[in-house]
Amino acid sequence: MKVDVEAGSGFCFGVQNAVMIAEEALRAGETVYCLGEIVHNDIEVARLTELGLATITYEEFENLRDCKVLIRAHGEPPSTYAKAAENNIEIIDATCPIVRSMQEKIRRVAEVSRDEEGQIVIYGKEGHAEVIGLMGAAGPGGILVTGQGDLHRIDYTKPVFLFSQTTKSKVQYEVVAEIIRLNMEKISHEHAAANLKVHNTICRQVSGREPRLRDFALQHDVIIFVSGRQSSNGRMLFEICLKVNPRSHFIAAPGELNREWFAGASSVGVCGATSTPRWLIQKVADIIAKV
Repeated sequence: MKVDVEAGSGFCFGVQNAVMIAEEALRAGETVYCLGEIVHNDIEVARLTELGLATITYEEFENLRDCKVLIRAHGEPPSTYAKAAENNIEIIDATCPIVRSMQEKIRRVAEVSRDEEGQIVIYGKEGHAEVIGLMGAAGPGGILVTGQGDLHRIDYTKPVFLFSQTTKSKVQYEVVAEIIRLNMEKISHEHAAANLKVHNTICRQVSGREPRLRDFALQHDVIIFVSGRQSSNGRMLFEICLKVNPRSHFIAAPGELNREWFAGASSVGVCGATSTPRWLIQKVADIIAKV
């Protein structure tokens, strides 16, 4: 049975960078705290925990003093940095450069558009770490939409500046943007053209994976998708595989593999989320090759 690993699977640049920064900080031998799980993958978190990385909650962060805290790739709102300064906490900032750039852009747009009552609208998953940081950058007037059902929160008579969580589906983002445009056009075509600004903030590394993963899933009898169960990106990419290949299976760890999945298969494709370490994907592939 032929077993292939999808070339683009594994950590995206932002996550890889955050893990490298964490490993470098840990080599100094000091205690390093991480505000929230550094990546949505239990196995990788366990590996870094063994190296000395201590994952903490926001409640625990509030009570820390005189220590080092790592900000993961998702980024944080301004309030986190303010609390760190207040408590003499040294921040090790591993925010993804793409996320950091978007936070800065949202701040600038929010400031410039304040006089015209512009609305910062962010399309993303409620409670997601990156989205919390983006909403913090937007300020108290920021509007979160998780899907079409939330679009009633927008005042279509006022300017709309639309941004997306970096790991959302490009297709779904375009649908949301089009519905907003159509709703604004009900007021007037000129109004929509002048007052809707859609910012292309989905990570290209993520959006580019969708068509490549679709092709990869079509090329194999069985697909094994490896991802942490809390990964939004993992769930989204797995659904892409499942739509084109019904013999796609989602696993979080090698122990979840089922020999029956491969009955009659001549080729198996193994792939994973941007939050799945490449070494884990390869480990799964090696086990399958021995089936």
